[in-house]
Amino acid sequence: MTDVADLPPLTTGFGHATRDDWVALVAKALKGADFNRRLVAKTHDGLAIEPLYDRASGAEAVTGGTAGRPWAILARVDHPDPAVAAELALADLTGGANGLSLAVAGSPVARGFGVAIDTDRDMAACLDGVLLDLIHVRFEPHAEPAASARRFAALCARRGHDATRLNVSFGFDPIGTHSASRDKQTWPETGRQLATSIGELRADGFAGPFITCDGRPASEAGASDAQELAWLLASGVAYGRALCAHGFTVADAYGCLSWTLAIDADQFLGIAKLRALRRLWRRVEAASGVAARPMPIHGETAWRMLTQRDTAVNLLRSTMAAFVAGVGGADSVTLLPHTSALGLPDALGRRIARNSQLVLQDEAHLWRVADPAAGAGAFEALTEALCEAAWRQFQEIEREGGLPQSLSDNHFSQRIAITAATRRKEIATRRAPITGTSEFPNLVESGGGILDVAPQAAAATVLPSVRFAAPFEALRDVADAATAAHGTRPRVFLANLGTLVEFASRATWTGNLLAAGGIGVIAGEGFTASGHAAAVFADSGAAVACICGTDETYGHLAEATAMALKSAGATHVLLAGKPGALDAALRAAGVDQFLFAGQDMVQALGQLQAALGITPA
Repeated sequence: MTDVADLPPLTTGFGHATRDDWVALVAKALKGADFNRRLVAKTHDGLAIEPLYDRASGAEAVTGGTAGRPWAILARVDHPDPAVAAELALADLTGGANGLSLAVAGSPVARGFGVAIDTDRDMAACLDGVLLDLIHVRFEPHAEPAASARRFAALCARRGHDATRLNVSFGFDPIGTHSASRDKQTWPETGRQLATSIGELRADGFAGPFITCDGRPASEAGASDAQELAWLLASGVAYGRALCAHGFTVADAYGCLSWTLAIDADQFLGIAKLRALRRLWRRVEAASGVAARPMPIHGETAWRMLTQRDTAVNLLRSTMAAFVAGVGGADSVTLLPHTSALGLPDALGRRIARNSQLVLQDEAHLWRVADPAAGAGAFEALTEALCEAAWRQFQEIEREGGLPQSLSDNHFSQRIAITAATRRKEIATRRAPITGTSEFPNLVESGGGILDVAPQAAAATVLPSVRFAAPFEALRDVADAATAAHGTRPRVFLANLGTLVEFASRATWTGNLLAAGGIGVIAGEGFTASGHAAAVFADSGAAVACICGTDETYGHLAEATAMALKSAGATHVLLAGKPGALDAALRAAGVDQFLFAGQDMVQALGQLQAALGITPA
């Protein structure tokens, strides 16, 4: 029997391939096409993502406080009724979570929900049965965090807990909640209030962290990764200065901080962003003359990527985001249940959110390797590029007087708005497709499971909070309302020209596009005569038709078909594809609208809905 050690290596017989060899093969495959345009992607910060990277030499692991142990799984507590919130919290803890994230009513991240903690009794009811000394408790930032902190401290005292042994993040974040919108004269008073509240909690024995530098407001406004990192750095420095103005040392002030990031499903940028934050803050600490210390980082799956349509796809997005947070070294993670964009998730949604992380920890063992991205060329290059881009933006914020002043003067907000506008265009043109919403939508979906709780008016935010899918969801809402009112879904007749091979590609593309606007199709057979197409259209009961075929077929049949469809009663005729040289002739023949890749699909579908007689209420 041959010993395994005697077997030749798998690479035997293969020559050593160099990057030049690879580039030569790629050039051959591209057949003259531009390498950078085809294979090099660009982030919203203008950073290049290459198709191939060499191994990074001399790289060091970027580790956090959880290196070598699992991250904390934090379940969101946001039911308005404190007693019901306690039941849900206990179910989460029993089911595998080891921490709670309390979204108090009035918190921007509560999205119009949030547990009502107006009295000491409410706090006790919300945490009834919860063993506070065994879990991580995190308060989500809201307008009056000191009040919640005092009630929590009082509850701990009544229960006889040793505050020094509790793991609590109090979540003070006036920049992210409301103070950033005030004028600069109020910021010193905000610092005084922060220092006072922290002093009171420390007198009770709590070690913190007390403040969270929260990147979610920037993320939900459409910021780039570097802009979110710059927001976080500038937040930390602003809070440090505010506390130092009231007797804190720099080291002590920085020790009060924790960090919250929104994690998208982009694994490369997400992991790089987490790694970059630790490197960047170490640079701030060094520049401030203090020794580096562990920085608690909480990751939450990004609200902006969740959809109300085909919510099952959110399971994939959120699982990838949780993977990113775990590999990137987050100390705690909240995975928003897949139906969160619809309302308060039911028990199944909460259980799936917990179990997704448990699988990543207990079956995939992601936590066992500290910074597995270390040394990987792509991750090291992206981490370094993000650090440089974020540091430049951080310096610009500092030149503007710091984050509170920059936001008050609308400088940083305007830069985020520019990035957000670029995102909107990419989403509207489907260059940034949203599976299940703008691409491959499902017109017969059954929705997701949520609790029967109506949201209240959402808290005002410094920056807009937007989900990427919202423009297409608005179109679906209009079409669904029309469907409910008339008993049938608005539909478009597809006048498919030629053979199946000739029309299938554009017909399939058109059907998927129309479904993104909540519009169904009546697929006609392959027509080779315009009169036949018009006759079948007339019998279909549709009022709008779309011509689908190849450019070659359009050359000899599209004009006649458009005229025939109009004569048969079509109130609006579309054609799938760019008209090119036939533009004037096709319009003269009766084509009202063209559908083609790269156009603003939100606008195009809105125009089509108007032609179908369905408009927003």
